[in-house]
Amino acid sequence: MRRFLLLLLLMPCLPLLAQDTAIYKGMTINLDEVVIKAKRIGFDVNGFIQRVEEDTTFYRAFKNLRITGFLADNDIRITDKKGGKTIASLKSHTRQQMTGNCRKMDVLDEKTTGNFYTRKGDYNYYTAELYANLFFTKGTVCNEEGGSDKGSLARHKSQLKQLIFNPGKPISGVPVVGSKVAIFDRNLMKYYDFSITSQQFAGTDCYVFAAVMRKNLSSVDRAEIVYDELITFFNKETMEIVGRKYSLSYKTLIFDFNVKMNVQMTKLGDLLLPALITYDGTWNVPFKKRETAVFTARFSEFRQ
Repeated sequence: MRRFLLLLLLMPCLPLLAQDTAIYKGMTINLDEVVIKAKRIGFDVNGFIQRVEEDTTFYRAFKNLRITGFLADNDIRITDKKGGKTIASLKSHTRQQMTGNCRKMDVLDEKTTGNFYTRKGDYNYYTAELYANLFFTKGTVCNEEGGSDKGSLARHKSQLKQLIFNPGKPISGVPVVGSKVAIFDRNLMKYYDFSITSQQFAGTDCYVFAAVMRKNLSSVDRAEIVYDELITFFNKETMEIVGRKYSLSYKTLIFDFNVKMNVQMTKLGDLLLPALITYDGTWNVPFKKRETAVFTARFSEFRQ
């Protein structure tokens, strides 16, 4: 009789325990209490994860920088290997102005230290060059849809955009690690803990999808993946991305990198736009010196 009474007392808890995870394409997703309650009243977990996997709003947000005017606060610092001492830097304010389908950037003020530029006025550091290619404009640029840049920098810029815009998808043309970023691949899912939780991000109620590398992976398993964590914040009402956090690292005898990025979004009318991007990373590739850098890009005063 006592066992029967105990079972009766535990029965109300059993459905909750049974619903604290969900399965999507073989992926086990942990759910917090708020998401479990939302699921009971109609929140579609599988539909949400599919949206995460197929989302394009993040990509469109960066594309929207090409069709709006804005003020940018740029802070780039190249540091020593330990990240403590700044050896070169740039701080500037730039303003992008739109005229029809053309955009032009004005440098309002700029201050540099160290050997940020070469004697010819080129960027002395690869991180700075990539930053400039992503967020600075030389002269007037018109009708740039699709792009026509060629060469290794353009290729690397395209690959960097893929990491930013389509995280979790394989990157073509990148040896060794190109397929190791595909966290939704069935062969890589086993290396991650997945979850959907409810949190606030920059004052917005969000559903948060997280893929975090499992603890205590062997060195062999660790060599199969690149993302340490990938966390995306979705506005509960609109399901638009309002923020994303990345942590990537990889190490071989030939090259290594360790990079952290955070992105925060904002709105201008119906347009989703990046408001804040932070980067903290180090990388070492053949034929180049190790480069450690920190940058912050803030965008404001958007205008159509």
